[in-house]
Amino acid sequence: MARKNLLAGLTEPKLTAVNSEVPTPRPAAFPFAGRGAVGAVTRSIDDLASKANAARELEARLISGQVIVELDPASIEASFMADRMAQDDEEYRVLKDSIAQGGQDSPILVRPHPERPGRFQVAFGHRRLRAAAELGRPVRAVVRPLTDRELVLAQGQENSARANLSFIERARFAHRLEEAGYDRETIMLALSADKTTISRLITVVQRVPAAVIDAIGPAPGTGRDRWVELAAACQRSPRADGLAARLDAAPFRAAPSDERFRQVMAWLEEPEDGAGEAPAAAEAEPRREREAPRPWLHSNGTRVMKVSATERTTLLAIDRRVAPGFDDFLLEQMEGLYSRFLSEARRSRKEGPPPRKRGEG
Repeated sequence: MARKNLLAGLTEPKLTAVNSEVPTPRPAAFPFAGRGAVGAVTRSIDDLASKANAARELEARLISGQVIVELDPASIEASFMADRMAQDDEEYRVLKDSIAQGGQDSPILVRPHPERPGRFQVAFGHRRLRAAAELGRPVRAVVRPLTDRELVLAQGQENSARANLSFIERARFAHRLEEAGYDRETIMLALSADKTTISRLITVVQRVPAAVIDAIGPAPGTGRDRWVELAAACQRSPRADGLAARLDAAPFRAAPSDERFRQVMAWLEEPEDGAGEAPAAAEAEPRREREAPRPWLHSNGTRVMKVSATERTTLLAIDRRVAPGFDDFLLEQMEGLYSRFLSEARRSRKEGPPPRKRGEG
């Protein structure tokens, strides 16, 4: 009987696009709490406190009456449905320090692994599990038998209650649930969101290339509107297919996640060649059409790259799937290649054109 009502609190009431519950506003703590900067700070604090309380209440319902045990972190695997993008942010460091100094206050929720006897899978508490593993101590956990659907509902709603997933992490979680075959009602329940919000989340992930999202990371300070703008830019910008080399650059990878987002957005918004020229200059030197890209094949028949050119530029687009690492190799050789080119160009100028034979011209 206990199993029948396992997650009743997570599945009722059902959310739709028009009947999402609106929390009752709390009265102001002092007369001018709702105005100006003071009001904004007060509302922010109240919102954070409300979300923290909601998370604690949700966890309390799920572990109510259950025995808390200590498990070896090595015996516990991540959920089959990833929600987080790995990042050693300040929030995680604070959590780890807190557990190191005062122990783990809240247990995590795990289920017996459905395919590997003696092992477990996390429903929620991934970061607490990680902290315990890094500290070399057991993790406090409640073990409950959960179906796949019950696990993703618990995982999604606990994260939504804590509000510690970034927009793009929530979007990826929604997209992965849909790809795994879950219906929109389940996804709405897991993320505590209505149909319109779920559609926006999934659309952004569909429009931004996966490699770009991976390279940017969670971008915790970047909200929905900016990600929607990036999705639109990826659809309309001809530069979207040429980001790979920039995403692999060491300075880009070393930048904070939100800064990486800003850099990608700036690259996509760069003007095309010749943009911004004065009308007179544009008329004096009209922009040439770029020739159709032509393939460059190795003597063994491998199609390594495409070459396209105008009067001003030549672009080499290396197919990294066919020749992985060739771009880095070419860049490493560039100094020597260009020096050789300059040397041969100078020698050619010194030697001049070949002498004409008698009777010619």
